[in-house]
Amino acid sequence: MKKITENITYIGVDDKNLDLFESQYIVPNGVSYNSYVIHDEKITIMDTVDKRKTNDWIDNLKKDLNEKKPYYLVISHLEPDHSSNIEYLSKEYPELKIILSAKAANMLPQFINEDISNRLVIVKEGEEINIGKHTLKFIMAPMVHWPEVMFTYEEKEKTLFTADAFGKFGTLDTKEDWTCEARRYYFNIVGKYGMQVQTVFKKIANLEIERICPLHGPILDENLDYYINKYDIWSNYKPEDDGVLIAYNSIHGNTKEAVEKLKEILEEKGAKKIVTSDLSREDMAEVIEDAFRYDKLVIASPTYDAGLFPTTEKFLRHLKHKNYQNRKIALIENGSWAPMSAKLMKDIIADLKDINLIEKTVTIKTKMTDENIKEMEELAKELLKV
Repeated sequence: MKKITENITYIGVDDKNLDLFESQYIVPNGVSYNSYVIHDEKITIMDTVDKRKTNDWIDNLKKDLNEKKPYYLVISHLEPDHSSNIEYLSKEYPELKIILSAKAANMLPQFINEDISNRLVIVKEGEEINIGKHTLKFIMAPMVHWPEVMFTYEEKEKTLFTADAFGKFGTLDTKEDWTCEARRYYFNIVGKYGMQVQTVFKKIANLEIERICPLHGPILDENLDYYINKYDIWSNYKPEDDGVLIAYNSIHGNTKEAVEKLKEILEEKGAKKIVTSDLSREDMAEVIEDAFRYDKLVIASPTYDAGLFPTTEKFLRHLKHKNYQNRKIALIENGSWAPMSAKLMKDIIADLKDINLIEKTVTIKTKMTDENIKEMEELAKELLKV
């Protein structure tokens, strides 16, 4: 529990013991579940937290309220890591009114057992509610990244509450650069919905914003142009950096040897940044992050049972699911008797938007040859061509 401003308190909690966020994303530094209280004539709670941390959150809430009763609860997002204590609040404070979008109102019975329909305050785009000296303005943000999501702008404090947008993995006491884990969070959680993020950006463009309060990660109150610019780049699917990601699988080490040679060739030809990722061993979410970060991608994969190596296919399916686009891609395949991986990779890549796929594929038959090295020289030249 801490003061954000004279009238806004943070009552969220850190979860240091969570191993997988949404049961799939590794969170070595845990995650925070953020919740806030705006103190005014009508005390307003901004979201609740995951059931894993209910008791800690209630302790923070009670200490902050100091025997006072909240008037409103604002529901920004119904995902269970933010909505698990709505029912507790409705029982603890029978007079509490719940502010939410129309879509959230329709979905609410899926998340709580109690019928509180007579206490709902359903708000529309741009609608405002005065809570005393503070005024809350509601901005609908559907599919960022659920359909019921809304942002809330508080005019007096110039504070924007952004649901899962601008979120980040890691607890609040984790000392690390915001960008890396926010990027990994964005592309794996929100990344599919770049168009919807851009739509919300247009809605908030003219707001005077001094701080951003997301539902995960730190409150952003300095250098806001930096964070907003990152989100603009990410949601427009633009490459963030000039560089090459080489994502590969290697059954017996031969494809890896070719990848290491290609890396050496790219370095000799002046590539600014080269990242290699073993798809069988590295965090898939991290590799997806790097695929979106850099403007060039090489996928190197063996054929496996006349098909794609499983983690190569998983990687490509993830890229497709997250709307990967606006990149240059090159392929290396390996196969001892019937190389098929390039064809199968191309079949998936064909569904991606605005991809510049280098026509010539390097085909290795078990071990890299001198001819393969010449082909990789040409591949590197084509890949780095502006």
